[in-house]
Amino acid sequence: MKKRGITIAGNLIVDYVKVIDTYPDIGLLCNIQSTSRHVGGCAANTPSDLALLDSDLPIKCLGLVGDDENGQFLIDFLTDKGIDCSGIRKTSKFATSYTDVMSIQSSGARTFFHFKGANSAFGMEDINFDALETDFFHIGYALLLDSFDQSDSDYGTVMARTLAKIHEKGIRTSMDVVSEAGSGERFRKIVRPCLPYCDYIVINEIEASQTTGIRVRTDNGAIDQVRVKKVCSQMLDFGVNKMVVIHAPEGGWAMTRDGQFAFEPSFDLPDGYIAGTVGAGDAFCAGVLYGAYMGYSLQKALELANACAACNLSSANSTDGMKPVGEVLRICSQFKKRSI
Repeated sequence: MKKRGITIAGNLIVDYVKVIDTYPDIGLLCNIQSTSRHVGGCAANTPSDLALLDSDLPIKCLGLVGDDENGQFLIDFLTDKGIDCSGIRKTSKFATSYTDVMSIQSSGARTFFHFKGANSAFGMEDINFDALETDFFHIGYALLLDSFDQSDSDYGTVMARTLAKIHEKGIRTSMDVVSEAGSGERFRKIVRPCLPYCDYIVINEIEASQTTGIRVRTDNGAIDQVRVKKVCSQMLDFGVNKMVVIHAPEGGWAMTRDGQFAFEPSFDLPDGYIAGTVGAGDAFCAGVLYGAYMGYSLQKALELANACAACNLSSANSTDGMKPVGEVLRICSQFKKRSI
């Protein structure tokens, strides 16, 4: 059977990555060590990572950009990676979305200042469902796509309606979420209604806790694997059809509908290895999607996802660290795994 590949829809962002010597308190100054422009957002980072992992895998991107130089920059970048960009629309009503990414040189820790722009207008009407020929449909980020996050009287949100319509076509579905501060009310209102129409969900520990209301860390900051397992189980109870994946600096966890549970620790990277952390979650997600698409075991998919994240951390921007899958897997023998 011919592979129809993976389609990624959602946020298309230009990242202005600024490496700084320290993060200043309000009213104080820090020094910018370097500045660069790069692609960002789920619908740019994840397909780019997948295309670098496997150049033979058909990848398509869906999204909305402004009719401006930044929008063309995104399209040109993805096209050069061999990604089908016919599903990216241009609009003259909004400028292309961008983010100022402030990345601390010594640790790679980052802070984001985001302009929503065209992403806020990307909606269900921008997807040609009749022409959607793909094996796997992934969308992100919920909570940062205003049109998709709107309420829907039948499905809860427009994103839930969209995923349901795609799921009805026999296409496997998955979603990703953006981290944001708050009580978790928006997560429960926007993320939960989508879960019955998701075969997979790939989220970080913060997003998982916000969605379920269950803290995965103890008061001293340590990850509690029993709590992580409880969160995975709760997400499945909310309706996820096949698999829940949660990632944190310590590693990745996965639980399937039939009760399989796995943990794979992240890699113990040497001092000086980490150049930046922007896009690491998208790289991890690309590894999970590729593993699921190729039929990997839970353990192997998580190990690949961790290795993808490790590759990403070697670059200050969101995609330049990624390599073909064979080279990515060499990370597994190059570095020891963390113990928690």
